[in-house]
Amino acid sequence: MPIDPMRGVFPILITPFDVQDRIDKDSLQNLVDYCIEAGVHGFGIAYATEIPKLTEAERLQVAQIVIERSAGRVPVVMTTGSPATTVAVEYSRQAADLGADAVMSLPPTGATAKQHRAYFKAISDAVDIPIFLLEAGDAIGGPLMRQIAEESQQLRYAKVESAPAPHKVGEAVTHGAGLVTVMGGASGTHLIEELRRGSEGTMPWPSLPHAFVKTWNQWQAGDQESAQQTWQREILPVIRIGGLVHKEILYRQGVIATPRFRDPTPALPLDETTQREFDRVCERLGIGQFLV
Repeated sequence: MPIDPMRGVFPILITPFDVQDRIDKDSLQNLVDYCIEAGVHGFGIAYATEIPKLTEAERLQVAQIVIERSAGRVPVVMTTGSPATTVAVEYSRQAADLGADAVMSLPPTGATAKQHRAYFKAISDAVDIPIFLLEAGDAIGGPLMRQIAEESQQLRYAKVESAPAPHKVGEAVTHGAGLVTVMGGASGTHLIEELRRGSEGTMPWPSLPHAFVKTWNQWQAGDQESAQQTWQREILPVIRIGGLVHKEILYRQGVIATPRFRDPTPALPLDETTQREFDRVCERLGIGQFLV
């Protein structure tokens, strides 16, 4: 689908599960519509989608639901990474066959620079859609990213969320100039700082699409002060809560039918005080309670 460079707000979708721990297709379709109606510019299917907790068949099921429901309205980026090059290539081919507009892969942990280059070259040679390099945790750095992009025809994007994220985004923007479009991630925690350093988008959770789109639009219109105020007022309070509250937010808005994560959950439940703080944040932001 994309001809012009992909940029803007690309939420990483969650996977809704029903009470029997199955993928809730209706809720996932609702989520796609909800985010598109909020004005998002694309979607990501990645680790926050609980990809590691899905079977291979479920992973393809989620991708198919999102791609079909998006129906070309916005591009869909599918995570296809694996520690094994052969597996990453196969996952990437599957995503392309399903109609994904781009694939995204994390460089294999502990690999050498030469192995990183060979890994992405193999994926690039296997697909005819763009590739995002996902930099999280161990950073490969701007110079190597540039070299990989020069050698891998399809690698034209990067999602950068290694710490310190603003610095790493700035480095990637500098070294990727004219070749790699850089987006931030990390839940949008450093969105304003990343935009100042030339980021062309963000890949946050999908719980606050309206707030992220509003912030993005204000920034693009040149109103940086309003963008920062929107981020501080409508996004930062949720980030400060911590924990995995994003499904709960979507549940309270009636977008998904349950806020379930697959066990084991990656975070402890909110303690009593934090729960009260979260409830107050939701009330102030106009997020309803248990509307389903």
